[in-house]
Amino acid sequence: MGNELTVAVLGPGGVGGLLAALLSRAGHRVICLSGEETARTLRTDGIRVRSTPFGDFTAPVEADTQLREPVDACLVTVKHTALDAALARVPATALADGLLVPFLNGVEHPAALRARYRPDRVAPAVIRVESTRVAPGVIEHGSPFAEIDLTGTAVPRTSLDTLAEALTAAGPATSVQDDETAALWAKMSFLAPFALLTTHHSLPLGEIRTRHRDELTALVEETAAISRACGGPADPAQSLARYDAFPPRTKSSMQRDAEAGRPLELDAIGGALLRAAERHGVSAPVTARVVGDLEREHTFA
Repeated sequence: MGNELTVAVLGPGGVGGLLAALLSRAGHRVICLSGEETARTLRTDGIRVRSTPFGDFTAPVEADTQLREPVDACLVTVKHTALDAALARVPATALADGLLVPFLNGVEHPAALRARYRPDRVAPAVIRVESTRVAPGVIEHGSPFAEIDLTGTAVPRTSLDTLAEALTAAGPATSVQDDETAALWAKMSFLAPFALLTTHHSLPLGEIRTRHRDELTALVEETAAISRACGGPADPAQSLARYDAFPPRTKSSMQRDAEAGRPLELDAIGGALLRAAERHGVSAPVTARVVGDLEREHTFA
């Protein structure tokens, strides 16, 4: 990788669109991969971003329905529910030596991607951001921050460092984490209780942490125990403190998907949590009940 990278972005939605626009503005070549209609809009209009920390700007991008040439990195920013269909846009032969960087919720996707692409090129990432696609090529970045943890057990460190430097220079503070398991479980430990309970009760976080405090605490403790058994971090008190610091009207993306009638990432989050618990013999009765209730309440595409 040189100073100017060629980066593909699979799924230019809230996260992908923001990263695509920031990288393009920083001077990198960006190719967005999407359906034909979205690709046509992006080719014509570029990506428009409204952001407090990064400003309001429009950035030009290339766009196609499939990756047709080698790139330095391909950022995978689709939801887990759309992953299989989306990966058809990224043939392993076209990706060649490029990094595949999934920004996906859950902990099971790296193994699945390493079965499909070169294991030493799959570099999972975790992003902390609130960013929404309000129309094709129009992104509203609502949070005052955008932070990325980049990891990849088998990926050469120089490749990770080069991409991290490019992302940091473009805007989002990016750090390379040595422990892939810890990075993924740190995100899972925070996300799972928040996503499952806000969706289950159809309430924002503020009401979950007051009206359903005992249930939230139990879910946080179960998730921490599962994370610990898998080799990840476990700090229930820290998770609860982070929830308490969030604005009370905060909703999870799973909750927003439920409100919009979209498929939920329930299997990637709740399902993966229960499978890990079963593998390691960790008791998780509250998690099992909440996930079971959600499965009965929602139909999944």
